[in-house]
Amino acid sequence: MKSQDIRSKFLNFFEQKKHSIVPSAPMVLKDDPTLMFVNSGMAPFKEYFLGNAQPKNNRLADSQKCLRVSGKHNDLEEVGYDTYHHTLFEMLGNWSFGDYFKKEAIAWAWELLVDVYGIDKDILYVTVFEGSNDADNLEMDMEAFDIWKQYISEDRILKGNKKDNFWEMGDQGPCGPCSEIHVDIRSAEEKAKVDGKSLVNMDHPQVVEIWNLVFMQYNRKANGSLESLPNKHIDTGMGFERLCMVLQGVQSNYDTDVFTPIIREIETITDKNYGKNDKVDVAIRVISDHVRAVAFSIADGQLPSNTGAGYVIRRILRRAVRYGFTFLDKKEPFIYRLVDVLVNRMGKAFPELKSQKQLIENVIKEEEASFLRTLDQGLILLDRIVENSKSKEIPGSKVFELKDTYGFPEDLTELILREKGFTYNDDEFKKKLQEQQERGKQASELKSDDWTVLIEDEEQEFIGYDTLEASVKLTRYRKVTSKKDGEMYQLVFNITPFYAEGGGQVGDKGYLEDAHGDVIYIIDTKKENNVIIHFAKNLPKHINEVFKASVDGKQRRRTECNHTATHLLHQALREVLGEHVEQKGSAVHSKYLRFDFSHFSKLTVEELRDVENFVNRRIEGKLPLQEQRNIPMQQAIDEGAMALFGEKYGDTVRAVRFGQSIELCGGTHVKNTADIWHFKIVSEGAVAAGIRRIEAITNDAVKDFYFENNRAYFEMRDLLNNAKEPVKALQNLQDENVALKKQIESLLKDKAKNIKAELKSELAEINGIQFLAKKLDLDASGIKDVCFELGSQYKNLFLLFGAEINGKAILSCYISKELVAEKGLNAGTVVRDLGKHIQGGGGGQPFFATAGGKNPQGIDEALEAAKDYLK
Repeated sequence: MKSQDIRSKFLNFFEQKKHSIVPSAPMVLKDDPTLMFVNSGMAPFKEYFLGNAQPKNNRLADSQKCLRVSGKHNDLEEVGYDTYHHTLFEMLGNWSFGDYFKKEAIAWAWELLVDVYGIDKDILYVTVFEGSNDADNLEMDMEAFDIWKQYISEDRILKGNKKDNFWEMGDQGPCGPCSEIHVDIRSAEEKAKVDGKSLVNMDHPQVVEIWNLVFMQYNRKANGSLESLPNKHIDTGMGFERLCMVLQGVQSNYDTDVFTPIIREIETITDKNYGKNDKVDVAIRVISDHVRAVAFSIADGQLPSNTGAGYVIRRILRRAVRYGFTFLDKKEPFIYRLVDVLVNRMGKAFPELKSQKQLIENVIKEEEASFLRTLDQGLILLDRIVENSKSKEIPGSKVFELKDTYGFPEDLTELILREKGFTYNDDEFKKKLQEQQERGKQASELKSDDWTVLIEDEEQEFIGYDTLEASVKLTRYRKVTSKKDGEMYQLVFNITPFYAEGGGQVGDKGYLEDAHGDVIYIIDTKKENNVIIHFAKNLPKHINEVFKASVDGKQRRRTECNHTATHLLHQALREVLGEHVEQKGSAVHSKYLRFDFSHFSKLTVEELRDVENFVNRRIEGKLPLQEQRNIPMQQAIDEGAMALFGEKYGDTVRAVRFGQSIELCGGTHVKNTADIWHFKIVSEGAVAAGIRRIEAITNDAVKDFYFENNRAYFEMRDLLNNAKEPVKALQNLQDENVALKKQIESLLKDKAKNIKAELKSELAEINGIQFLAKKLDLDASGIKDVCFELGSQYKNLFLLFGAEINGKAILSCYISKELVAEKGLNAGTVVRDLGKHIQGGGGGQPFFATAGGKNPQGIDEALEAAKDYLK
């Protein structure tokens, strides 16, 4: 059975069971601070489990893209070394929100696996929660045990501990016991030797879990205690890749048609054969897995970068490049060439791959090329470390520096060192790494109390599109503590005019005021699992009273100008550059806007001018805001609204129109484009391959911009003695400066020639080497010229010159190439050692190197110490 058919049968089965089939949510989460990526099928539905929103149908099913590469659920280092762990995987799931429970979930799971897919029930095992004797003191899940006895013999129902059979969303939140379904696909001979039940949950590659049925019936509180949920839910997750392995009769996920086309393409590109060599096999599995994770992430709007989720994606791709570099002998980009095969296999189920194919290829190719350059640089640095080492064991701190500063992986360092007969201090390296991880953990650690509920309020209402003030009641609050922000309170109101950060737009700020005149400042507003949360440094004194909530109107107005301008900018770019332009990210602040978009080249001056003019014509056209709230998604698309990849939309959406610009958007906007006043682009540049970024300003910021430019203009005129033509006067000054520089260079060259003649007479012979160490009154360029001119006349020359330039010290060392070869002298080593005297360092080539430092008084000491190299 082909993988496409396996996926379809799952979705069709649950559609017949009255489930609504929903598309996979983007992997990168926008409003859940506890997760960086969707790491399980339930993550996109947390708001339903928490009771913060109600689904259209209480029964849902889907195939969700998941990524497990960070935090508690991190499979990255296992990927490639076994046959069943992945970074990106599909999670087939069916969900019940307060509807059916254990009886139906178990019955349908069995029906699908045995009757629909035709899996032999004699190769299946199930587990149930055995209970716990800890603080929770939970009893065994006899309800699930009794239900399973109707379908499978008791000897195949195994009791599982809390680690394996009690599923928790996190440290707090909904949780409950679970039943796992395991499959034993070993040969008959192997089964005869070892009973399959002894291998369940023992990480055996052919005895694996394929489906987990979670029975959500408790809520974990901040103090660790459990309370029963008012409604019981079902959350299931079946690994698509593992299911394909079972149904296609193979022993590895990588032998299914999910991966084999990619693996065949890797074999073709690299001229390596899969299945012949363990190290090559690991590398091919790593690359075939990682290209899927990176491609889907880019399609969902997450580009590789140096921070946050982008850093994780960059790390995955670099891991793939590293395995190709080390074990497949690929020293040039090649992973981007696998995208075509991936799109052909999965583009039908995930159309975002097709539409973003060119972008995915461009980004991966550029990232590959960049990291390969990093590897080359790391090899040079590693050679220097080995060259200067006085021991066969390299300090772990050096290996950590290579990894942390230059991105050079420690396992590649170890491989190269071993080839050279060296090792490194692994304990010291791990200590440095752990210290870094602890710093990061402490900086991001957040502790939160349980919510204190004052008013049971089923649904919060946002009224900030229509007003910036409202009378509100505090419905719940909690205290949160972090190392970064200290103690903070999160407040939730029954209604709120505060816009929560989203869609690139910053959250509102403002204040609360009670009837007694006490004021609490709202310093930020965010959304978490569909709840608008207001951040304050203090808790209001009179928590049960009515408050006047006021948004900072000045900041909101400026932000609205910038947000509306991003819509007009998007329209302008598509008009000026072409329909291929798509928004790839935005940041809308009160002071400026940032807009990322797909385009293949730098914008010309003319194109930037045309884009600016296009937007400003729409501003001058005084286009009114036309919005449709809570309209069906498909209706908005049919009416021409643009939906952005990587955004999660509900069944109903808000469409925002200014003239011909129509976009799906939940942000706040001006009532008329005339409110923007003016639009000005301040920068344009590249973010990644095929992605450009424009930064721009509007309204008050434009006025400030022109004011500052006008002030700078008159200051420049004053400096030019009020020249009537300041540009011409400035050009004349530049021409004079160029002429004077040429004169100075000529004088310095003459000076160097005169000095060279003097220096010849000062050369002293030490052990057959012409030696001179002296302080010169020349710049770095002049000293270099002197060194090479003397070097052209002597074959056994050792020179060390020092100079003080602008309060800084420099040392320059020249050693004849003959001495480098015969005596083992190295100018780079010399300046690094002697640089300590001037409190600096440097390097260069074996025959010429320089060092700089902040202590000119140490020059004489360095010159004197140079003689030691000739003894």
